Amino acid sequence: MKVPEFILRKLYVRGSLHRTPNGFEFLLKNTLGSGYAIQLLPLQVDGNEIAIESTGFCVDHATIPFVTITEENPFTLAMHKDIKVKVEGDQLSKHDHKIHMGFVVKGLGILEFNFTDS
Repeated sequence: MKVPEFILRKLYVRGSLHRTPNGFEFLLKNTLGSGYAIQLLPLQVDGNEIAIESTGFCVDHATIPFVTITEENPFTLAMHKDIKVKVEGDQLSKHDHKIHMGFVVKGLGILEFNFTDS
């Protein structure tokens, strides 16, 4: 079963993309239904892949690196909870950027979406 990208795009909190001293971050908020990612794919910014080792989730003041997400250690996308995605080392300019995000959900396969923000 393929989940349409326009539905997945609703995970992104519009206007949350911003630069940090060490990179950039943005928010996701799951209003679609609880799910478990068993793998995170590398983020892409404007078509350029970001090293997966420099990305992670920040939930309840704890950072969970993308590389630690496995079938044995899945990441839960809890309902109605803000999830910060942090990228270290890559800076963004002040113009619009197209971000591509993808993850693997057991039973659904690869789910991917894009969003554009500045």
